Amino acid sequence: MRGLSRTGSKERAERVVARHVAVLGGAATAASTGVAGIRGIRRLGALLSGFATEGVRLTLDSLGLVQLVGQDRFVVLDELVTFIGGNGDDLDAQAARDAGCDILDELFGDADSWQELAGVGVTEAELKNLLERFLALYIYNRMPVVAERLSRLDPAAQRQADQQMRDIIEDLVGITLPNSVGNIDWEGAQGKAIAESAMGSAYEAISALDAKDHA
Repeated sequence: MRGLSRTGSKERAERVVARHVAVLGGAATAASTGVAGIRGIRRLGALLSGFATEGVRLTLDSLGLVQLVGQDRFVVLDELVTFIGGNGDDLDAQAARDAGCDILDELFGDADSWQELAGVGVTEAELKNLLERFLALYIYNRMPVVAERLSRLDPAAQRQADQQMRDIIEDLVGITLPNSVGNIDWEGAQGKAIAESAMGSAYEAISALDAKDHA
């Protein structure tokens, strides 16, 4: 891990990122056990698709979150983080919650009052980007003992290594969406297929970094 702080350390960062997949049992196992991440993609997808086509208020109503209408930022985001990531009762769910929290902070920006929250919109391009960011954050959060390893570096090296690994993962994540996001059945087979495909492809691409290093 110390090598991550040196000049030209991108290859070392790629190895660290790739080898965590083996710790999770390989690409197929890492993807299939990412239950909270798959659920999070589907729920975030439903939320963002609704915001893009119906607006915040109607989307909360349709998703069974009508109790959030009229509430302030703290209440709304806290409940939405749980909607996306669950209660955080295991490491997988906590990884999804933390990713969801970051995405919601990015989405709502400085909006604080209900009126400001309700005015937030999402374009189809932003929807795809936010879903990919969520998946990249979730995968990073799920990396075993990364925080412990980074803590061994000095603060500047920590920041550099952390950003390198985040960038590597984000560059390898991609989600393919149909042309009309408003018609995606996120809770049904279509949403499940989108989420599982994105998760599987991401872990395969990350795992392949280690094979490239040995080529």
